[in-house]
Amino acid sequence: METLTLPSRILSRRNLDFVLYEWLDAGALIQRKHYSDHSRETFDAALDLSEQIATEVFYPINKILDAQEPTFDGERVHTPPELATALRAFCDAGLMAASHDTDLGGMQLPMLLSQACMAWFHGASVSATGYAMLTIGNANLQIVYSDAEHIDRWVRPMLEGRYFGTMCLSEPQAGSSLSDIRTRALQQPDGSYRLHGSKMWISGGDHELSENIVHLVLAKIPGADGQLAPGTRGISLFLVPKKLLADAEGPAERNDVTLAGLNHKMGFRGTTNCLLNFGEGRHAPRGSAGAIGWLIGQPGEGLRCMFHMMNEARVGVGLGAVMLGYAGYLHALDYARNRPQGRPPKGKNAAAPQVPIIDHADVRRMLLAQKSYVEGGLALVLYCARLLDDVKTAPTSTQREDANMLLELLTPIAKSWPSQWCLAANDLAIQVHGGYGYTRDYNVEQYYRDNRLNSIHEGTHGIQALDLLGRKVGPNGGHGLALLRTRIEASVLRTGAATDSQAPEMAGWGAQLLQHLDGIEAVIHRLHSLGDLDLTLANASVFLEALGHIVMAWIWLEQAQVAEAGSSNAVADDAGFYAGKRQAARFFFRWELPKVGPMLALLASADDTTLRMSSDWF
Repeated sequence: METLTLPSRILSRRNLDFVLYEWLDAGALIQRKHYSDHSRETFDAALDLSEQIATEVFYPINKILDAQEPTFDGERVHTPPELATALRAFCDAGLMAASHDTDLGGMQLPMLLSQACMAWFHGASVSATGYAMLTIGNANLQIVYSDAEHIDRWVRPMLEGRYFGTMCLSEPQAGSSLSDIRTRALQQPDGSYRLHGSKMWISGGDHELSENIVHLVLAKIPGADGQLAPGTRGISLFLVPKKLLADAEGPAERNDVTLAGLNHKMGFRGTTNCLLNFGEGRHAPRGSAGAIGWLIGQPGEGLRCMFHMMNEARVGVGLGAVMLGYAGYLHALDYARNRPQGRPPKGKNAAAPQVPIIDHADVRRMLLAQKSYVEGGLALVLYCARLLDDVKTAPTSTQREDANMLLELLTPIAKSWPSQWCLAANDLAIQVHGGYGYTRDYNVEQYYRDNRLNSIHEGTHGIQALDLLGRKVGPNGGHGLALLRTRIEASVLRTGAATDSQAPEMAGWGAQLLQHLDGIEAVIHRLHSLGDLDLTLANASVFLEALGHIVMAWIWLEQAQVAEAGSSNAVADDAGFYAGKRQAARFFFRWELPKVGPMLALLASADDTTLRMSSDWF
């Protein structure tokens, strides 16, 4: 198993500290009552612990989990023993409950810090971390919608790491079209329900890594006529455990939840991915077929409840995508610094020593692009985590509401932008390695395979685009965009007021950013005034990419401002760090943001090429 030496090839701690403490001001959260027991020292201790476990336990098994996929013998799922060891280390450290309140046994860390801790694990082994991410999200949903007795019975064991959790939405015939699910839930005299149906693509759906698995399942309750209501309005949410509890002591009888088979994916191979049958009759809990479950929330409100977990999972997917790109970037950077090959264009003396490939301008271009994608992506996702803290603990109701509206707008971007551009970083990391990059002797090919899944996980790129253009910035959804504009304008104003040596260039960046922001607002008005929803949404994916790049340019402008301020008294390594930040921002504004112009022109034309393409013409 490979071990790491300094500097880390998972994540730059210096950059993480910059984002947390210099830009997002994590220290200010300590002034809020909910986090008042914490300090910079406790924050750093949690980060140090996460870095240590991720580096020493998770990273060494990443290739093992890729090479030794889970297997199913018809009765039990088998995974490499190193996976159970890693997850036990994570749970024993209390990290499953890092952001939860102390009365639930948690650390009560701000979401900003808990997500920063999770970044280490995503970068070390994303497939191992998937089990924890899903369990945390499952528990968070139940805490919102369940009573104290239910939380004691199901959530506390999850936060202790004794039970793991899943989310069960998709079905083989429905895919992402949840209105077409067929799983039925029949109410029983004791208030429980019996579920019958199948769920596909269930990550963590079966394994032997925990005492129990708690499934959150979307299903429809039949009407008085026995029929299922069409559309999403009939969907309810149910808790369905793999094993029923005889009493408070632990699991007892097996529920009627059966693994029909494992899906074999190109990446995330260490995370079991399952087709589950509920109520097929292989097991007969309490004497009859049907998976026993309990309603979460109100009947018919299952999708609204599930979105609590789905939105959290979407930001988590974004973080995973960032960290796969980040790890690939750091591996490529290490390789470029240590791989001698060729000579500079001006130094074609064949007798001269070869130079490290990082001395070649095109290699530096590829590394700088990766840096701009992964450091920008990490900043975006952690900004969203900071918004979650504001939603929960900001001093005024207006601040809390504004944070929630801005988070709603940014969630599809935080999920999809890293899934697209940090995958592009992985592609470039392979290119930096040359022929070695696509061999399994190096890690970067696995990072690419793992990351390719994230544009599909928790709603495809296209679904996020429809959500963003159709709902988040539509005629009734403009408040989040107005809040974003206010924050961008404040950043640009600070740039205009600066007196440092970089002020003229950064002022130009600000003007460029505002110009594109005006363009995106004009496009929104144009598309939503067409009177044809199909045409409005036909190019939604381009809209998502354009607004994503605008948001990322703002993130880089903010980081450049902080780096410029920090560089005034910086020496040695810090001076180089800040210079690298400013150069990455410069790259984004010169190489990436200009891509938005053609996107806006295409959107403004309301192009109907895709709509007019007949299926018979392919």
